[in-house]
Amino acid sequence: MLRIGHAWDTHKLVSNRKLILGGVEFKSEVGLLGHSDADVVLHAIAESLLGSLALGDLGTFYPDTALHTLGMDSKIILKECYARIVALGYYLNNLDVTIYAEKIKIAPMREEIRESIANILNVDINQVSVKATTWEKMGFIGREEAIASECICLVEKKS
Repeated sequence: MLRIGHAWDTHKLVSNRKLILGGVEFKSEVGLLGHSDADVVLHAIAESLLGSLALGDLGTFYPDTALHTLGMDSKIILKECYARIVALGYYLNNLDVTIYAEKIKIAPMREEIRESIANILNVDINQVSVKATTWEKMGFIGREEAIASECICLVEKKS
């Protein structure tokens, strides 16, 4: 049995925060604002995994009002969400993630991001696709106010 999950996440860019995308820290004067480390890439992946089996959203398990999730490492969030999928007898077939950023260049770090995601999920790197695009200077992403990420994943029931 195959199941598909999809998710979108976005966080505001601000000064005095680390910029972490896909579990990889970028050299940047701005970072993403959020209750956790605000890694939009890992959040989109985690939420798409949860969505694939109709388990709810990230807020269901990691509320932005809880002290225990304040500053939380998104690698932990992703590992725990994937563990929920595996516990139900499923595994990741593949995922495809797109990062939407105007100024931050993803291409030089793309392979490192893919490796990071594959390592977190303990899957082959060929199961992880990472792409990036700009918004051609339009909207809040184009004005460099935020970064967003979108992910679709396919999970399969173990036979």
